[in-house]
Amino acid sequence: MITLRRATADDVDFLVGLVNDDDTRRFLGGRVSDTREAALADLARPPEEFGWFVIEVDGERAGCVAFERLNERNRIASAGRFAVHPSFRKRGIGVEAARAFQRLLLGELGFHRIELQIYGFNERAIAHAERAGYVREGVKRRAYLKDGEWVDAVLFSLLDDELPE
Repeated sequence: MITLRRATADDVDFLVGLVNDDDTRRFLGGRVSDTREAALADLARPPEEFGWFVIEVDGERAGCVAFERLNERNRIASAGRFAVHPSFRKRGIGVEAARAFQRLLLGELGFHRIELQIYGFNERAIAHAERAGYVREGVKRRAYLKDGEWVDAVLFSLLDDELPE
């Protein structure tokens, strides 16, 4: 059973370890909190503006995902930091966790739109976003400097009336 819960200070070591994992870090954006201090600062942010969630499988920490409010008036959230711990990969939990996150943001938290950007070289994450029901909107060409090279970002969104049942 997959559940999401807001991260707490007790989760910081897990979160920092996960986002710094060699197979994870290169796919995450530059603003990810990759130190204890930065993660604790994120967790102290107002919950309506930012949320970092732990993905649990049968009560065991299995990954994380986060949102940041982009636009209060138009109820737009940016999603990111989606990562599954290496010991839980290839078990099919990613799409179920992503859909739970969508229900949380669009249903419970009242957002109208979720946006996400995925590095163009991250084919696995692009395929995952499509399987999870996100709609591809376009490409920001050479938008981000990653490891000394300009890379594209593929843009996705999901609207509240598109939420899968």
